[in-house]
Amino acid sequence: MSHPHPELGAPPKLPKGGLRVTPLGGLGEIGRNMTVFEYDGRLLIVDCGVLFPEEEQPGIDLILPDFTSIRDRLDDIEGIVLTHGHEDHIGGVPFLLREKPDIPLIGSKLTLALIEAKLQEHRIRPYTLEVAEGDRERLGPFDCEFVAVNHSIPDALAVAIRTPAGMVVHTGDFKMDQLPLDRRLTDLHAFARLSEEGIDLLLSDSTNAEVPGFVPPERDISNVLRQVFAGARKRIIVASFASHVHRIQQILDAAHEYGRRVAFVGRSMVRNMGIARDLGYLRVPPGLVVDVKTLDDLPDHEVVLVCTGSQGEPMAALSRMANRDHQIRIVSGDTVILASSLIPGNENAVYRVINGLTRWGANVVHKGNAKVHVSGHASAGELLYFYNICKPKNLMPVHGEWRHLRANAELGALTGVPHDRIVIAEDGVVVDLVEGKAKIVGKVQAGYVYVDGLSVGDVTEPALKDRRILGEEGIISVFVVVDSTTGKITGGPHIQARGSGIEDGTFGEVVPRIQEVLEKSAQDGVVEPHQLQQLIRRTLGKWVSDNYRRRPMILPVVVEV
Repeated sequence: MSHPHPELGAPPKLPKGGLRVTPLGGLGEIGRNMTVFEYDGRLLIVDCGVLFPEEEQPGIDLILPDFTSIRDRLDDIEGIVLTHGHEDHIGGVPFLLREKPDIPLIGSKLTLALIEAKLQEHRIRPYTLEVAEGDRERLGPFDCEFVAVNHSIPDALAVAIRTPAGMVVHTGDFKMDQLPLDRRLTDLHAFARLSEEGIDLLLSDSTNAEVPGFVPPERDISNVLRQVFAGARKRIIVASFASHVHRIQQILDAAHEYGRRVAFVGRSMVRNMGIARDLGYLRVPPGLVVDVKTLDDLPDHEVVLVCTGSQGEPMAALSRMANRDHQIRIVSGDTVILASSLIPGNENAVYRVINGLTRWGANVVHKGNAKVHVSGHASAGELLYFYNICKPKNLMPVHGEWRHLRANAELGALTGVPHDRIVIAEDGVVVDLVEGKAKIVGKVQAGYVYVDGLSVGDVTEPALKDRRILGEEGIISVFVVVDSTTGKITGGPHIQARGSGIEDGTFGEVVPRIQEVLEKSAQDGVVEPHQLQQLIRRTLGKWVSDNYRRRPMILPVVVEV
């Protein structure tokens, strides 16, 4: 197996007749999926998603792929192929189109409808090309064929990219549910046909590669939901991803069966379900869905609320309900269903929400205590089956953390892919397919780009470190006035602490030490304010560390008079 090396340098010029594959997100993480293909000076992008922040990234709204390596080549992009409509695959598109709005978007009907609604909020009117399974489109030197795959959102597609360098198949996110709600199966016949032609490089979803066996059918959830609905005596509140149309369909079916009305809560949920209904992907019986404002007129046992927040996102509806910061107040006897998986890294946030809801008397049903979720990603048994059909000459696991990528690579090896033809890459690692063999040739910049409010990329890692320090250790400010000529103290030091847990009155002990240090520096002729600030920071920092074992941010201010 080919492994990335931390000392990789910039990639060499792409050999003539070679195909370059550069993942800018989605490898080593769950989210931010984006892969750039290059042939003969032209680029094709598959997906452009976002990653949602974790607790150690305070104040961050979204994390984008780094566009640095393609920023001066935007005119070379033939298009962006979108495999499906989940945020981790389309959420970054508005930010890339801000830089060049006329890059064509290629995707299925539902996927394009979801991204067009999102772009409308950014005031961007995209160029789009709608495709369906079985379609074949030429985008510059890239001959793309689209294949139906089953996932947790309708209309998902894999893409086979033919170039003179060989054929690459990118699965997108997929599973092999044999009883899908929309009866749209992963097209194994098409993959077998591509295999007969020869798949030179397969980029395959790795998310569930560690999980043995096969993913249960989505329809298995229906009976569990019916049991929950049958036993609920008051309101039912369901939290799900705003794009999980199949899951919402089952909620609607159960609500209709048990005589309840459904209201969608949250802008993205209302928007996406409206799109799915209008396009025929969501079947809604007449009168079933009502406006949330009308719920007060209905008895509790006839109410179902569908909202976002299944991952514990602090600003989502469910988290705000748990914190008593939402117009919908949880009361004893309410039933809350978390109908989704736990994305790695979100566990603490989700259980915090569960505890908050339970505190107010809600009965919380989640993946840990009921079968209210099945994955949208192929498990190990499905992947083995898939590789035996595809028989790829080279394999590159994508979409997953390191453990998922390695597990997927091992599955490929078990099915006969030679170890030296399996590439385990990470974000930014450049892979060239030349003369039928894929190998790592270099690395480009592919760090996190943070979105904070309206700013994109302005928040850096040092700034995040400062935020973590402020959040965990607090801040101490020191104000000193010195004579600009002699450097002697004429006022202060005045010390104040915020969030450090140290009372302002205790700083009287360290004030003489700061005065002594500043007086000595004045005698030595040190009068430059920055140097004095450093002396104050070191002196006060050592005192706080020795006495409190803490490391707050220390902000010294030296004013010359």
